[in-house]
Amino acid sequence: MASDSGGTPPGPPPGVRILVIGGGYVGMYTALRLQRKLKQRLRSGEAEIVVVTPDPYMTYQPFLPEAAAGSISPRHVVVPLRRVLPHCTIVIGEAQRVDPVKRIATVTTLATGEDGTGAVEIPYDEIVIAPGSVSRTLPVPGLADHGFGFKTIEEAIGLRNHVIEQMDIASATRDPAIRDAALTFVFVGGGYAGVEALAELEDMARYTARYYHNIKAEDLKWILVEATGRILPEVGEAMGKYAVRELRGRNIDVRLETRLDSCEDRVAVLSDGSRFPTRTLVWTAGVKPAPLLAATGLPLNERGRLICTAKLTVEGAGHVWAAGDAAAVPDLTSDEPGRETAPNAQHAVRQAKVLAENIVASMNGEPLKEYRHSYAGSVASLGLHKGVAHVYGRRLKGYPAWLMHRVYHLSRVPTFNRKARVLAEWTLAGLFKREIVSLGSLEHPRAEFEIAAGRRPGGDGDDCQ
Repeated sequence: MASDSGGTPPGPPPGVRILVIGGGYVGMYTALRLQRKLKQRLRSGEAEIVVVTPDPYMTYQPFLPEAAAGSISPRHVVVPLRRVLPHCTIVIGEAQRVDPVKRIATVTTLATGEDGTGAVEIPYDEIVIAPGSVSRTLPVPGLADHGFGFKTIEEAIGLRNHVIEQMDIASATRDPAIRDAALTFVFVGGGYAGVEALAELEDMARYTARYYHNIKAEDLKWILVEATGRILPEVGEAMGKYAVRELRGRNIDVRLETRLDSCEDRVAVLSDGSRFPTRTLVWTAGVKPAPLLAATGLPLNERGRLICTAKLTVEGAGHVWAAGDAAAVPDLTSDEPGRETAPNAQHAVRQAKVLAENIVASMNGEPLKEYRHSYAGSVASLGLHKGVAHVYGRRLKGYPAWLMHRVYHLSRVPTFNRKARVLAEWTLAGLFKREIVSLGSLEHPRAEFEIAAGRRPGGDGDDCQ
């Protein structure tokens, strides 16, 4: 059994070393399947699997909106990699460069800044490049200073705490302008992340308002800004229009064909001339490939993704594999020439399975398989008991779509442990009232102790008296 590592590189490879960059959908599922297919070789030392990831867990992102709304505990949205990958070496760090000629990856670990030895070089025989994606931001004035992202569990829980804290501010202030800004929530981006996050948080905030003596649900102002003429394009035009009607029916201001021009001084200025003083601006307007891809020297397409074959090898590079957000994979099921598979979880999980089997086939000198999967459809939640779905040509809305959303994602979340815990939380949520507690102080756990020690929170040692 391979040992886990938090900061030291693995030793010299005893046999074939497979290096997996990334611990997301592709990284975790590829390593998991390789672990099963190569069980005997891993035990005998003929093979080794090394997973390099910045976090020791995989985040099941479809559950982030429900975690933000308090329907699911944050720890049940993540899957601990060391538990599900006991036969792999886990290195907590980030790959900075990959040399496909020398077959070496340069990695910085948690210990890099502590021991002063610098980045480590990890040689490999086969490499899977799956670092995922990062938020795609635009040079909007004020965005970096005041915007929230919604891609990680930390951002989801931080946003939940922030929304409740804004309601606390609005309840306590005597300034109407501060109250109005605190109760105005602007979301930019009409894809899954933006719509589901807004819908779940609006549900949560509307419920929370009943516990404030001076805040009513209608006092809260929710605004969704989308640059195109539709939201949720994955569920089809008809269901997208239904989603707009559903949101507007809840007094959510949906602005189509509108852009965010500025958010300086906590004022959201839209391209239609509207101005909204707000203390909450959530940016979910797309993602882009991780910066690592540009440091590999491998062929990239116009969107910055690795150009791959249908066998999930990188075009023109030996022993390099990729899938998911990082890869531009030909869609063999499409009649449209040059079409690529969508960079979503549905394809990523299935690509990981084919990728792992192809690595094993390559090691055994066997022919490789081509990835081929017809898109099954999409489901989206619009809050508690509300949703839209377009699956295998059938359209669903309202409660049936919401139920399908939950059943589908419960079936897809990794490990039986997580499935059972999520199901138990959903069951309990149906029996008891929502939790409306903000734990924003978790973001600064030493603040109270620093004050007690006579030091300004976040200050240095000179502040002690």
